[in-house]
Amino acid sequence: MTKSEAILSCALFLVLASPSFAQSNAGGSASVEPTMIIDKPTAGMLHRGSYALNGSFFEQGGVLFGISVGLLDRFNFGISYGGTNILGADKPMMNPYPGVNVKLRILEESAAAPALALGFDWQGKGVYVEDLKRYTIKSPGFYVVLSQNFALAGNFSLHGGLNLSTEREDGDKDLNAFVGAEKSVGKDISLLAEYDAGLNDNSANALGRNRGRGYFNMGLRWSWGRGLVLGLDLKDIFKNQQDITVGNRTIQIEYVGNF
Repeated sequence: MTKSEAILSCALFLVLASPSFAQSNAGGSASVEPTMIIDKPTAGMLHRGSYALNGSFFEQGGVLFGISVGLLDRFNFGISYGGTNILGADKPMMNPYPGVNVKLRILEESAAAPALALGFDWQGKGVYVEDLKRYTIKSPGFYVVLSQNFALAGNFSLHGGLNLSTEREDGDKDLNAFVGAEKSVGKDISLLAEYDAGLNDNSANALGRNRGRGYFNMGLRWSWGRGLVLGLDLKDIFKNQQDITVGNRTIQIEYVGNF
């Protein structure tokens, strides 16, 4: 997929997610809205006075913990920190700085239009690459995202957006595009899919190994009730990074509560 094709695909999604979907779920999202697809944000928000604690366990003994808070219904703030070799016998290698994220919802979702949010997320995913001053998967940086929910044998949501990462030491400063979807299966299970076009991660210096295919990720979320959610993700299924075989497997744990 070329850069122009990826941006065109994302733009098409944004058009399709607008008023033409008048049959969408007018009530919007559930009481706890997903704030992330897998690695990319949604327009979902934590309600005022609520918080989310999350942990991610990834390759090379990596652990990332974070907390996000709903300061207002339309404004969220969060911070995260972690590193690699935290699990295992090797010396831990901590990330050079915490990841800060803020999100502001500009438009609420309705039957005629999706929710719109603007934000900044400084937290990349995977191993931090010191030589290039970036994470294996670059942080979203500045972003705009649309989200729409539909009543389709349960809940079905679509998300799409554009992002501009601040991780540019590899020389790739392009605007990026992403899309994603989530489908509930029964009361407790959700299936997720996400495509990150990787337009800002396909230069000759992009970790020296990217194939220009973008990142296709899939995930599963299992709600245990009372705010606890367990997840399993399979990342980079298109094998964009040449050292990936089947896919990068990560475990997610999240707890959402109220103050």
